[in-house]
Amino acid sequence: MDFIFLDYTTLRVIWWLLLGVLLVGFAVMDGFDLGVGTLLPFVARTDEERRLVINTVGPVWEGNQVWLVLGGGAIFAAWPPLYAVSFSGFYLAMFVILFALILRPVGFKYRGKLQSQAWRDNWDRALFVGGFVPALIMGVAVGNVLLGVPFHFDDTQRVFYTGSFFGLLTPFALLAGLLSVAMLVAHGASMLVLKTDGPVAERSARLGSIAALISFVLFAAGGAGVALGLPGYAITSQVVTDGASNPLLKSVAITAAGGWLHNYSTMPATLLAPATGLLGALAAAVLLRRRRGGLAFIASGASIAGIILTVGFAAFPFLLPSSSQPGSSLVAWDASSSHLTLWIMLLATVLLLPIVIAYTIWVYRVLKGKTTLQEMGENPNAY
Repeated sequence: MDFIFLDYTTLRVIWWLLLGVLLVGFAVMDGFDLGVGTLLPFVARTDEERRLVINTVGPVWEGNQVWLVLGGGAIFAAWPPLYAVSFSGFYLAMFVILFALILRPVGFKYRGKLQSQAWRDNWDRALFVGGFVPALIMGVAVGNVLLGVPFHFDDTQRVFYTGSFFGLLTPFALLAGLLSVAMLVAHGASMLVLKTDGPVAERSARLGSIAALISFVLFAAGGAGVALGLPGYAITSQVVTDGASNPLLKSVAITAAGGWLHNYSTMPATLLAPATGLLGALAAAVLLRRRRGGLAFIASGASIAGIILTVGFAAFPFLLPSSSQPGSSLVAWDASSSHLTLWIMLLATVLLLPIVIAYTIWVYRVLKGKTTLQEMGENPNAY
């Protein structure tokens, strides 16, 4: 098609990169909301302090979820087989995540409707669940990307998932889940130190620093596990990067332990990702101890981006390996939408993504500054 100025392979790589950007955007922008929710029972001891914590994210949490919508939309439109396998095989896990995420808006809206302390305590617990559970299960899902998932296609490309929800909860996947919780808690703590003063900020700095150190240790332990004990996946047939989107046209083998490190040896620049993940976590821990909320937020955000990109660079070109039938694994070269669809979506993204970024920056500029009890008392829209 003469009006498509990029070849199929290039568009597939661009959309693989864009998927990574959107996942990082969700983890950084909506991740601190989840972290704040997880921290709520531990940094706020009175009703006033809990309202203070909730109102640090109250004005922005809905806007931050646009990154979740964009990420889900990108998977649906650019990588249809990945969407089909994920949302059918991981149905129960997705339901648990969505149920927990639904608790957040309900908790925000209903918490202040009654003066009863028991009523408010119950909704505070719901906000905790709405922060902790999605962070944990999303991390478990990422861990299973490296482990491989039991699914396969038949000759008509119907997908069959042969695993179970509890089968996803392996030790390595749970480590990834706890890493996700720790890094988002550190990120949420950075936001609380930035936006609050007094006892809430002090507790947030202390707990966030501990969480950042835990994320450093878990990320390092996960890396050691991948290098020393976790097998990888490799395409053993001829690699056709611009061929038809049919996962059954290739052959894949499970490699020896350390197989996921191949890309790091052939593309040394990708080592910047794990280095950023580790150094960002350490920097966040130090900065939180020093009550430098803004710099800690940048450091924890960089750590999150580094950790997510580490997984992406290690797995490329795999999107979702199959542990039960490796040949059914989804890779960037055989699980995308058509050439035309990827091109039209790229044009729409070039037009719309800057608008999303621009209004996000504007909102945060308008809402900059500390959240205080006095401000909440003067704001009729405060939770």
